[in-house]
Amino acid sequence: MKKKIFFMVINMNVGGTEKALLNMISEMPKDKFDITILMLERYGGFIDSIPIHVNVKVYNDYKKIKELITHPLHITGIGFLKKRNVIKGFTFLLFYFLTKIIGEKSLFYKYLLKDYPVEKIEYDIAVAYAGPMDFISYFIAHKVRAKKKIQWIHFDVTKIGFNKRFSIKTFKKYDQLFAVSKEAKDKLIDFLPSLKNRIDVFLNIISSTNIKELSIIGEGFNDSFEGYRILTVGRLSLEKGQDLAIKAVSKLIRDGYKIRWYCIGDGSSKDEYEKLITQYNLEKHFILLGTHTNPYPFIKQCDIYVQPSRYEGYCMTILEAKCLNKPILTTNFNGANEQIKNYQTGIIVNFDETQLYQGIKTLIDNQSLRKKIRENLEEDIETNIYEIDKLIKIAGL
Repeated sequence: MKKKIFFMVINMNVGGTEKALLNMISEMPKDKFDITILMLERYGGFIDSIPIHVNVKVYNDYKKIKELITHPLHITGIGFLKKRNVIKGFTFLLFYFLTKIIGEKSLFYKYLLKDYPVEKIEYDIAVAYAGPMDFISYFIAHKVRAKKKIQWIHFDVTKIGFNKRFSIKTFKKYDQLFAVSKEAKDKLIDFLPSLKNRIDVFLNIISSTNIKELSIIGEGFNDSFEGYRILTVGRLSLEKGQDLAIKAVSKLIRDGYKIRWYCIGDGSSKDEYEKLITQYNLEKHFILLGTHTNPYPFIKQCDIYVQPSRYEGYCMTILEAKCLNKPILTTNFNGANEQIKNYQTGIIVNFDETQLYQGIKTLIDNQSLRKKIRENLEEDIETNIYEIDKLIKIAGL
């Protein structure tokens, strides 16, 4: 009999977390697993990439409570009072003060979900997969019936807001906590030592064969630029560090390098980055390409791949660039040393404008280094499909 497994996510935006989930699902034996995905919101560029054998559900009531979760409680309470909804206004102000006193929001989530019944189906495994959204962790812990429960941690707990009190209280209801790198695991254990025995590593799964096949499908760059093409793939947001990249490009252009830096992705910092590009007069040198569900032709065609992130969990795009044997420059975020051997399969620099600039100069100027990196990557075949065995073991298969 198939094992029923339930994943909960925010949506299916084009991002590393969502791609990691799709990669994992593609490696889960169809004859062993009956897979369900519950989304808070049904949208995102990867919606159509969900395999047809996967059951897709949507928490339709989320749209009624989304603003209540994402907005500050006291602002929401005052808003209700202004609308003369006194009961709701004082209720939210009460939860605001309770949250301040106890230091976490589980009582508030309980209030929001008071009318939502516990899932009728009992699953073999239920997974809070979406990362740092406490609401999903609470939902899986209290509203889903399952023999085993797993919390996935896709980020560096020392860099992103992570409520220790809520985590200790809620994660006790989980049988397993998966971090996506060894360094992330160590930091999570330091943060939650009482849960040490439940914490393990589950590397993001990637298929080099699939990436190579997709890299020759569809279009890549369609301009006629003949200099060095530098590429970054990732959400346009502060943590991904594109602001640092813009400043590095300015220095490289000043020094006479014929380069063009392209960014694939979209996000909340797009307007800010467009202003920064204009400020540095880089409209012809720093190009925002928007979202592409298949970025691999661009990675295949670029000369250098750069990941300038302030922090990551375990960077999917570096794995993908490695599969296509690209010279890689990355900042020294969580797990970077597990993915790149410095000056062997890429270059690692600190998150620093000057170091990023110097690292790119090194790769452009040193043709023999680029050649060595490509050759080493050809031998360093990236595969971690074996990670799926951990899920199979938890399922008791």
